[in-house]
Amino acid sequence: MSKKIETDLHTFIKFWLVPLVIAGILFFMYKAVTGLVIIGISIFLALALKPLVRKVNSFFTKYFGKDKKHQTLSAVFAYLIVVLIIGAIIAIVGPVVVNETAKFIQNFPDTFEKTLGGWEGVNNFGRSIGIEDLHAQINNALTNLSNSMLGVLGDNLVSSVSGIADAIMKIVLVLVLTLLFLLEGPEMMDTLWKSLGSGNDKKPTMVARKVISKMANVISTYVSRQAIVAIIDGCASMTIVFILSLILRFSSSLAIPMGMITMLFYLIPMFGQFIGGTLVTILLFFSSPLAALIFAITYIIYAQIENNFISPKIQGDALNLQPVMILCAITIGMYMFGLLGAIIAIPIAGCIRVLIDEYPNIKTARE
Repeated sequence: MSKKIETDLHTFIKFWLVPLVIAGILFFMYKAVTGLVIIGISIFLALALKPLVRKVNSFFTKYFGKDKKHQTLSAVFAYLIVVLIIGAIIAIVGPVVVNETAKFIQNFPDTFEKTLGGWEGVNNFGRSIGIEDLHAQINNALTNLSNSMLGVLGDNLVSSVSGIADAIMKIVLVLVLTLLFLLEGPEMMDTLWKSLGSGNDKKPTMVARKVISKMANVISTYVSRQAIVAIIDGCASMTIVFILSLILRFSSSLAIPMGMITMLFYLIPMFGQFIGGTLVTILLFFSSPLAALIFAITYIIYAQIENNFISPKIQGDALNLQPVMILCAITIGMYMFGLLGAIIAIPIAGCIRVLIDEYPNIKTARE
């Protein structure tokens, strides 16, 4: 027994149109994923710079009076401050890393002879574990490795050049968009809220504005406090290296670059502190193995103090997230977008927490 189902044209079009529109949006997002990621990073950075913009704006207001132009000047000054700081870190740290590595390579034969007794010492060690002529086997392994690496580099040289050019273009786009969002973002949002709240029922718009504002505040608060703790971490590393340089008689000029390295890597959640401390330890080893050992022990002790007392005091309950949620967020972000995903994972998790907390208000506004 068959049944005949009748429907009007409007329902028929709506039934097919909705899935087609959803499929079209998903296809657009898939094709434009790189552009959307660049825009997302720029918005994230603009929100992260908001506390600094407010500080600069309050400075202008205090000394030059209140003026609408000061908001634009504050955004430009805050942007330039951050760009100059990052540029200075790269300009200072880069040559130090290259010089210390070159120094290690230059002094490696003497160090190798003093610590391991040269290749004869290596062969004696090999015989003690049952390997004859360990020197020759190491040479063969290194030769094969270098040949394979040269082959890979030769095959990928053209793609590497194009990849570097593509990365530079993306960085420039992010820098330009971040500045534009800083300058025009507040006005764009005000225009959007005014247009959405022009109807009779303004409650949904008010709730949406409150939720978006809280999410933006989560991002800016987290980044600003994370930067403060990173600066403290860098100052601590710099002080340790400087004291060690005075005691163990190596160049004290390494103190500032080593502090910058730990400060920069601390911005990577969870694992950045370990990576920065390890890198500084390796670089110090090139100048003084004893200094590297003492720094590693001292930095581990300081890291425990920082993680248990300093960081919680500064970060407070800004995100209201449990450690397991933070680790899950970092894991997901890292496997989705790599290092960048790990950096932005925690504030995004904080934004999701805001949505969960505000869900009753959102549901009431929709009803």
